[in-house]
Amino acid sequence: MVVWADSECAAIKDIFGRPDIEAVGSAALSRCLVVYPWTQRYFGKFGNLYNAAAIITNPKVADHGKTVIRGLIKGVQDLDKIKETYKELSILHSEKLNVEPVNFWLLSDCVTIVLAGQMGSAFTPEVHAALQKFLAVAVSALMKQYQ
Repeated sequence: MVVWADSECAAIKDIFGRPDIEAVGSAALSRCLVVYPWTQRYFGKFGNLYNAAAIITNPKVADHGKTVIRGLIKGVQDLDKIKETYKELSILHSEKLNVEPVNFWLLSDCVTIVLAGQMGSAFTPEVHAALQKFLAVAVSALMKQYQ
């Protein structure tokens, strides 16, 4: 079980309570697909992913990025039950979608980069540490079915 400090909980809830948080998902997924082009193989039904401009403007990428962030928000709502929250998603990604678990880490890094750019000086080392801890727990929960 993960122990959360009050300051970590506050930072995580602040991050995922921002009004433009869904834009982070779109930007992070786009970044992931551009920087790690092999991840595109999971999105064959998304249409044109032939270059960065096509990925960034692809409405299916944007929608799925929002879905990813909404999923993370579900974890934020009960930080003590993240593994239960992501159990079905873990099963879906491992058994049906066959997503390699390393891709969760790649996307979480992209989420971090986009948030850092969006938050600017408010992305302090303490906020960064709380976010990394949360994302590590979320990724671990998503990888549970693979173990």
